[in-house]
Amino acid sequence: MPGDLRDEFQYYLDNQDRLVEEYGGKVVVIKDHKVIGTYDSELEAVEEASKHHELGTFLVQKCEPGSDSYLFTYHSRVAFA
Repeated sequence: MPGDLRDEFQYYLDNQDRLVEEYGGKVVVIKDHKVIGTYDSELEAVEEASKHHELGTFLVQKCEPGSDSYLFTYHSRVAFA
């Protein structure tokens, strides 16, 4: 299902420790189970990633330890059942 980012978020969760070690403090963009960009802010991440990828097809996540950094705002034009 296009726009369904649950798999991308699960990839982040499964690899959070490694990603924090590598990209700690940055905002990562994840698509197809890989990091496709790192940025200093969520806005910059969305602006840059959307130049090459359709909105709703990538996850933007602050890369920090623990669950406090999880971003739960999802915006998509795809309806979920």
